[in-house]
Amino acid sequence: METPFEFEQIYYASIEKVWQALSDENKMREWYFPQLRKFKPVVDFEFVFSNDGSPYQKEWRVTKVEDGRILAHSWIYNGYSGSSEVTFELFKEGDKTRLKLTHTGLASFPHDLHFARPRFEDGWKQIPGSNLKNYLAKNYVYIY
Repeated sequence: METPFEFEQIYYASIEKVWQALSDENKMREWYFPQLRKFKPVVDFEFVFSNDGSPYQKEWRVTKVEDGRILAHSWIYNGYSGSSEVTFELFKEGDKTRLKLTHTGLASFPHDLHFARPRFEDGWKQIPGSNLKNYLAKNYVYIY
C-alpha cells in the first residue's frame, strides 16, 4: 500500500487568513496556480483552468469542505490514467496556523518522470512551503 505524501507548515497568520488564501480564487491564483480561472469551495465544484499549452491539463474537483478547516480536491490529468487527492487541513496554533497537506494516490499515475513522486514532493515543498508562506507574509501582518 502506498504511503501518502504529507507536508506541514506553520504560518504566522490567523486561521481565517490562511483559509481565505486556500478558498478564494483570486488569492489562489497568486500562490497556487496562476492558470486558475474559476473556483468555489463547494463539494463537486470543478476547477476551471486556462489552457497554458501544457500536455498535462488538470481536471480537479472539490471533494471535501469543512469551512475554515478542511479543503480537499481530486488531482487528475486529462488523458492520463491515475487519480489522486490533495487535502489541506488547518489547525489553530495560538496566533499562528498549522497547515497539514496530504496527497494520496500518487502511485496511481503512469510510470513517467512527470508523475514521479519526488516531483510532487518538490512541488508541495514549493507551493505551500514557499509560495503560500510568501503570499501570507506579503499580504498580512506577521508577528515574529
